[in-house]
Amino acid sequence: MRVLPALTVTLLLAPVGLGQTVPLPARAPVIVPTVVARFPHDRNAFTEGFQYLGRGLYAESTGQVGDSGVRISTLKTGKVQVAASTPLATAFGEGITVVGGTAYHLTWQDGIAFTFDATTLKETGQYRYTGEGWGLTTDGKQLIMSNGSATLVWRDLKTFSVKRSVNVTDDGQPIRNLNELEYVQGNVYANLWLSDRIARIDPQTGRVTAWIDVSDLTREASTQAIQGGRPLTFDDVPNGIAYVPERGTLLITGKRWGTIFEVKVPGVKIEPGAGTQGRLRK
Repeated sequence: MRVLPALTVTLLLAPVGLGQTVPLPARAPVIVPTVVARFPHDRNAFTEGFQYLGRGLYAESTGQVGDSGVRISTLKTGKVQVAASTPLATAFGEGITVVGGTAYHLTWQDGIAFTFDATTLKETGQYRYTGEGWGLTTDGKQLIMSNGSATLVWRDLKTFSVKRSVNVTDDGQPIRNLNELEYVQGNVYANLWLSDRIARIDPQTGRVTAWIDVSDLTREASTQAIQGGRPLTFDDVPNGIAYVPERGTLLITGKRWGTIFEVKVPGVKIEPGAGTQGRLRK
């Protein structure tokens, strides 16, 4: 891995609306991760949510009306073990996170979050919320949700009610388009929609403390897709961050990518006491 001086990366253009862009400051240090392993990923999966579950399994949610759903897959092979469609057939599925025995799954513009049994993926309930739903993660005590703006919202596990919120900034400027989320050892990691950057965010202040540049991964996924005769489209962007505690690594993928990359990132450490049952083997 390498860390780039902040001044060498001056601007990142992030879409905020049709035909509009705003410059994102790069005052926080920019980190390039090191790939340590690669795993197969379903090229039909328009990834919206992504979480490692242990025991070599991961949960994933997918978007697109008519193709939205949740699934649990084996990391080593990519084989889907169990799957369920988003219960509202007209919905565009968004983020997912698993807490205990419950999986929470957002919808983009329908204002409904569904819950499932985390083992069988049978629907167990639903909640209503206002605004859009994008990414979802958990700190183990509450849910953390993005809606495409520069704001992260903490929600109650039992009622889905808003407990608090924080605005995400770098150098005092709002960072919009926060998408897929992962909570890792006191930090929130967020994909920025239509970009090759992941923001590492202090959840107390909302300040971006580092940018992770995954453009090398995007290029590799794109080259692989071209060689397979099915190039990535403009919205097949990085979107999927999952923490593997027993290895101290992150899993990174994207919408309709053919690969899940396991990477080392400074500051992400092995979780003490992580069970060996979840340990990956190459």
